[in-house]
Amino acid sequence: MIFDLVSPILGFEEVSSLEFNKIDDCFANIDSKEGYTWTLVNPFLLKSYSFEIPYYAKILLDLKDDSQIEVYCMVVLQNPLEDSKVQFLAPIIFNHTNKKAIQLVLSPLLYPQFAKLESLKSFAK
Repeated sequence: MIFDLVSPILGFEEVSSLEFNKIDDCFANIDSKEGYTWTLVNPFLLKSYSFEIPYYAKILLDLKDDSQIEVYCMVVLQNPLEDSKVQFLAPIIFNHTNKKAIQLVLSPLLYPQFAKLESLKSFAK
């Protein structure tokens, strides 16, 4: 699925669209036509995860009450894989209803529980 990026990903301001590919219930990846690829993880499957979507993001995403959204966080891949780190402070929201996406940058002051990168192995059960 191709999504229009309504606000740039930090450090990748030239990227305007993303191809979203769900791998399974936990992982996905996104690719840009500029040649970038990112691995994503569903944060809700790892820990208690919630945040407020700011008003500006709701407007940019054109969110409605019946909008179908998914939230993912970027994974900084490491070798071995279980040492990979999850960035909880910068979730990406995908609005499947209208194919728009945005990366939010959450304040560590408002969300101190997400302030550090956490390795995937810390979530292994």
